[in-house]
Amino acid sequence: MPSFRIESRHEGLVAGIDEAGRGPLAGPVLAAAVVLDRTRAKRSLLRLLDDSKKLTIEEREKAYWSLRKSDAVLIGVGAASAREIDRFNILQASFLAMRRAVGALPTAPAIALVDGNRPPRLACPVQVVVSGDALSYSIAAASIIAKVTRDRIMHRLDVRHPGYGWATNVGYSVPEHLAGLQKLGPTPHHRFSFAPLGRLL
Repeated sequence: MPSFRIESRHEGLVAGIDEAGRGPLAGPVLAAAVVLDRTRAKRSLLRLLDDSKKLTIEEREKAYWSLRKSDAVLIGVGAASAREIDRFNILQASFLAMRRAVGALPTAPAIALVDGNRPPRLACPVQVVVSGDALSYSIAAASIIAKVTRDRIMHRLDVRHPGYGWATNVGYSVPEHLAGLQKLGPTPHHRFSFAPLGRLL
């Protein structure tokens, strides 16, 4: 379970950063930066936080809204589009989304804890944390914000581009999505640099 153990080693505002959507064939990659006030965050909120992949949709939604409503939480969200993913590659586009997320915070953090093992270039010092969304409350919160935000974007895109099943598969490479590609062809939101698109097209 996450804790504030890593955050407590640092002075000043500590932002947790995580991304969602590196693997799908369509849609943006999303990043969130979240600062939790360790002295004011309520236990009822912290109990909701965990790696977003371990939570059900309902649990993620509840945690998302609790984070959004809390006055002990600062949130920044950034995205990189499918075209930027094609132009820069998915890793660099993820880092771009992280920089935008940090830039969207109302106050600049003193340090960023980033989930993973590759540090992005940010305007503040960075500490990478492998499996950070299972270890740090801040990173777990960021993983929830990023995942829920991206899923909502894909649900809206499904209305504009029906036939790919994005309301349920959120852009991942599943049979329904691949069948839609073969039948309808790609949309502007598809990642043409990803191998399955090259094989299909």
